[in-house]
Amino acid sequence: MPKVRVGKRPRQERRDGCAGGILFNTGAGQHILKNPLVVNSIIEKAALRRTDVVLEVGPGTGNLTVKMLEKVKKVIACEIDPRLVGELQKRVQGTCLANKLEIKVGDVLKSDLPFFDTCVANLPYQISSPFVFKLLLHRPFFRCAILMFQREFALRLVAKPGTKLYCRLSINTQLLARVDHLMKVGKNNFRPPPKVESSVVRIEPKNPPPPINFQEWDGLVRIAFVRKNKTLSAAFKSSAVEQLLDHNYRIHCSLHNTEIPENFKISEKIQTVLKNTGYSEKRARSMDIDDFIRPGTDRQACLPKAIVQQLQGKVC
Repeated sequence: MPKVRVGKRPRQERRDGCAGGILFNTGAGQHILKNPLVVNSIIEKAALRRTDVVLEVGPGTGNLTVKMLEKVKKVIACEIDPRLVGELQKRVQGTCLANKLEIKVGDVLKSDLPFFDTCVANLPYQISSPFVFKLLLHRPFFRCAILMFQREFALRLVAKPGTKLYCRLSINTQLLARVDHLMKVGKNNFRPPPKVESSVVRIEPKNPPPPINFQEWDGLVRIAFVRKNKTLSAAFKSSAVEQLLDHNYRIHCSLHNTEIPENFKISEKIQTVLKNTGYSEKRARSMDIDDFIRPGTDRQACLPKAIVQQLQGKVC
């Protein structure tokens, strides 16, 4: 009689990653927050009101959702996985909470955000950065967001000039919002456990926002933070940056009927501007928001806005 070979037991991800027959897709960031103490702590820190409309991204099986439905007027849950949508619907079906829940199925990054007062979410970590900026550029303004992130990402959001984690993400976020690190959350509080530690962050948008063009701003800091330890003088000597600035400067001059000398060199123009503004030897790693906003000692020597305006997305 032939031997029957017993198959290997499914890997740990499959054993721990199931709920109600659903296998969680960890590749899509499906790590369900299972610890009720952490859930309650997040809701407490959100300071929810009875009249609030709450936006939740990635509700999963609804551990956080159900608790919020008990405290607010409405929860708008954005979920991309139809299986989890079904689980969430079944969880509130036939209860008094059902009519307070609205589920939007699809990719939140490709959809317009609805009106909401507060955002509370255990985000899929791979969409952290684009979602933060989608949130901060959303209008009308919301009161605050309580978001779960990968620990290192959270620490970058709150990093200060001169620290190791300070980067373009730090300064861009802090330009538009006040950011506070609220608490650490260990990986064993999730099912299945992720490979990284997590943190909860509070983001409160500045209202009114700073009176600057964010595209121009982001174009400038994008160049400065490519090599944040280099001086600005060195950062702007990159051939890619010089070519782009030369192209933009010529367009700017053409639009303003400004004649360009035959011996004009963009590299000399850039270095002159940096020297006259006093920024030539500064390094992005130690520059704060005011350093980038201030025009420098010579207000007439700043790079024209039209030069910076087209930088976004072209220099990485």
